[in-house]
Amino acid sequence: MANLKEIRNRISSVSSTMQITSAMKMVSAAKLKKAQDAITAMRPYADKLTELLQSLSATLEGNTGSVYATEREVNNVLVVAITSNRGLCGAFNSNVIKQASNLGTSTYSGKNVHYLTIGKKGNDVLKKSFTVTANNNEVYDDLTFDKVAVIANQLMELYANGTYDKIVLVYNHFKNAATQLVFTEQFLPIKKVESSDSNVSLDYIFEPSKAEIVETLIPKSLKTQLYKAIRDSFASEHGARMTAMHKATDNATELRNQLKLTYNKARQAAITNEILEIVGGAEALNG
Repeated sequence: MANLKEIRNRISSVSSTMQITSAMKMVSAAKLKKAQDAITAMRPYADKLTELLQSLSATLEGNTGSVYATEREVNNVLVVAITSNRGLCGAFNSNVIKQASNLGTSTYSGKNVHYLTIGKKGNDVLKKSFTVTANNNEVYDDLTFDKVAVIANQLMELYANGTYDKIVLVYNHFKNAATQLVFTEQFLPIKKVESSDSNVSLDYIFEPSKAEIVETLIPKSLKTQLYKAIRDSFASEHGARMTAMHKATDNATELRNQLKLTYNKARQAAITNEILEIVGGAEALNG
C-alpha cells in the first residue's frame, strides 16, 4: 500500500485538477450562452436566404448564368475543415478531422483533393497527411461577418477561376450543449433544387428580373452560409468543452473520494500497527 505522504500528494494534485476543470466548465458555459444566442438568431435568416435562392434558381430556364451555379466535371476538390484553435473539448475536433480525412481517402478517392483549414487543431493534423493550401486560425480572434466574408470571397474566386471544381465544408453543427453533429455541406457549386410548385413564377412579380436577383443573392448567400457554418462550429466548441470539463470534474471528484478512502484505510492500518507494537512491547517488558 502506498505511504501516506504519497497519497496526500495525489489527493492534492487531483483536487487542483478538479478546480481547473470546474473553472473551465463555467467559462465555457458563459461563452456558450453568447455563441448559442448568435447562431440561434442567425439560422432563420440564413435558411430563408438559401431557400429563396434555391427556389428562384429552380424556376429559371436552364442555367442561372452564374459561374457559381455551373457544375463541371469534378477533378479538383477543396475541403474546408472547420475546427477550433484549442483542445480539451472531447471528440469535437477529431470527429471533423476524421470526416475530412475520409473525404480525401474515400469519397473523392482518385481526385486531386486539397484542404483549407479554419482552426489550429485541424491544420496541425491534416497537414501531416494531406495538402493544406491555407489556414485561417485568426478568424476566431474576433469572429465577425466581415472576416468570414474575406474567406468566402477567396473560395468563390478559387471556384470561378477553375482552380477547384467542387468545394465542401466540414464542421460541427450545434444541436445542444451535449450534442454536436458533423455536417458535410456542399459550398460550391450551388446546389439546385427542383421546384415543387410549378406556379411559383406566377405568384410574384420580380423587379428586376429573377436572373438579376439571383446574381445579387448568390455572393451574399455564400458568405452567409460560411459564416453560419463557422458560427455553428464556434457554439459547438463551447458546448463540447463544457460537457468535457463537466465529465472531467466528475471523474476527478470520484478519484479524489477513492484516494481519501484509501488514505483513511492506510492511516487506520498505520495506527493499528503502532498500537500492536506498543502492546507487544508492553507484554515483552511484563514477561
